[in-house]
Amino acid sequence: MAGRRGKSRKRNGLAATVTLLLLLVAALCAAGAWLALTPFGPATETFVEIAPGTSTVRIGQQLEQSGVVHSQFAFDLVHWLKRGRLKAGEYRFDHPATVIEVYSRIARGDVYTRTITVPEGASIFEIAARLEQAGFGARQDFLVEQARQTKLVADLDPGAKSLEGYLFPDTYRFARKATTAQICATMVRRFRQAAAQLGLKENVHDVVTMASLVERETAVDGERPLVASVFANRLAHHMPLMTDPSVIYGLELDGQWRGAIYASDLKRDTPYNTYLHAGLPPGPIANPGLRSLAAAMDPAHTDYLYFVAAGDDPQGHSMFSSTLEQHARDVAGYRHALKKAGER
Repeated sequence: MAGRRGKSRKRNGLAATVTLLLLLVAALCAAGAWLALTPFGPATETFVEIAPGTSTVRIGQQLEQSGVVHSQFAFDLVHWLKRGRLKAGEYRFDHPATVIEVYSRIARGDVYTRTITVPEGASIFEIAARLEQAGFGARQDFLVEQARQTKLVADLDPGAKSLEGYLFPDTYRFARKATTAQICATMVRRFRQAAAQLGLKENVHDVVTMASLVERETAVDGERPLVASVFANRLAHHMPLMTDPSVIYGLELDGQWRGAIYASDLKRDTPYNTYLHAGLPPGPIANPGLRSLAAAMDPAHTDYLYFVAAGDDPQGHSMFSSTLEQHARDVAGYRHALKKAGER
């Protein structure tokens, strides 16, 4: 009898121990589930920067220290279950979230970036203003830096005094701490991709300069080769290009632009005044897009020497002519249309 009672007590003790262990495991699982599934984190903007090569343990510590997750243990538990690869970068957290959501964001590399769109025909001045507005430093800092980074295009345009023309129009997403030098490099790299797509390898300076004039003279795709043909024909006839956007750019460089072009501006002697100086201006006056680059590389075959916005659509299509007499009639029609539009 004594032996049976001893065995019974051992069995009861073992059962109690197993039960305790099961309860402990269940409690741990419940705690883990609570930590993993209960939203936690900041209600205001918080940034966490994960450097390349950071261990998972260290990432969990950073998140806990920043108040993004309640516990490093929960983050480690999710990693043990998911076995994902975590990606470096800066992450922005601005609302309570579950550990699973936080982990998933880092696993898919949902890093924080700021978006800036550079439209076709934007100049360095306009790009600088957009970057300042997006929080990438002062406008003047970008203008200074882009002039320092001409080495980025030294093989394409050895005489370039700035990156004007080579900051390709596109929508970019930059890290919050991106430097102006990094921004310039990214935009130039995008230009090189576009140039390679078009097969632009020779005479790059002149092609980009011409394309920048085309870009600023028309927004109508079908007109770009025609505008390029006017410039090409005038150059062939040793005629001044007489393009207002180039004059304006020279005024901007000198800090003399008044927001509108006046007759006196056409007489102001800057290197970009294409009324006073024959040939192309010294360099690009804006950053052209793909279609203007293509037009500059292959202008239409015409005998046009003049163009002006169409009389019945002063903001849209242009009218092209081969003679000064026809051009004068087109200009008169354009001015009449502007006057009529102002009377409405």
